[in-house]
Amino acid sequence: MSKKPLPDFLARAHDDRDPSPWLALWLDQSTPLPDDVKTAWLADSSSASRQYLLPFLRPLARTCIVLLQVLKVFFPRNWSHSGALHGLLVWGLKRFVSPEANWLILRHFHLGSQVLSFIGRNSPAPVATSPLEPADIDALRNHLFLKHDLNLFNFVIRLNQALRDQGLELRKPEHLDLGMLRDPGLRLEDMPRGRLNFLDLQSAIELFTPLYQLLLTDNDFWRAANSLQLDETVGIYCATLLAAPEHLVLVNNKHPLVPLSTLRAGHRLVVHGLSTEMLHALLMRFQAAQAAGEAVNTTSGPATAP
Repeated sequence: MSKKPLPDFLARAHDDRDPSPWLALWLDQSTPLPDDVKTAWLADSSSASRQYLLPFLRPLARTCIVLLQVLKVFFPRNWSHSGALHGLLVWGLKRFVSPEANWLILRHFHLGSQVLSFIGRNSPAPVATSPLEPADIDALRNHLFLKHDLNLFNFVIRLNQALRDQGLELRKPEHLDLGMLRDPGLRLEDMPRGRLNFLDLQSAIELFTPLYQLLLTDNDFWRAANSLQLDETVGIYCATLLAAPEHLVLVNNKHPLVPLSTLRAGHRLVVHGLSTEMLHALLMRFQAAQAAGEAVNTTSGPATAP
């Protein structure tokens, strides 16, 4: 198998008179991300698709959302075709979306499941989770995008109901269980690489968002868009368990109690994916430190993973 060429920002020599912003972001270590993830993320972000296509797609997609909102007033209240939606999403991902974007999308299901499992196992009132771990793009046909949102809300409800029922609050445990954390084992090389697989992650999400609105009920679409605001909630849970609140600065998807318009759901989905990657990378650092009997350096000093 031939070696995949480096992204342009890594292949080119540095020029002091014309420094690459992507190289600066790749070299920066202020945010926790594995190098392979950061490389894929920045290769996708610096692509021609995102630079030239996204500015045209975004207003068109948002116009469609507004028009569909009006149109669906005349639809039956329970109008939903999740099977058709997921079939279209899988078809689009396999034929038009870049390998980096597809890889990051599949990783997201695995990492999100592991983060929820970390919280559920370390809560003083343990809560079971329903992991979503697709092995390939075709596995997404099983309504995984919809299940992802349902899992998140159901987890928050079950966790807090269990804590309330037992009169407990989330706190750092005496011993952190980090055994659920691992690399998903998905390979970028296995992603589709046809001639038309050029669409970047954010452009793909902007295009897919109107499909969500058209083929799901209003409740499902609203829940999908506003699940993004639970990023702060999940971040607070993890920061509490780790006793490392300074890492909340990495999570910025708006206040969970203030619902936002669905028009910006595409951009916020990208932020959601990046927040999950960084949170998982942080937890992996704590796992490695726990195994080595060391402390993780944080902005407020060393933090241990007992």
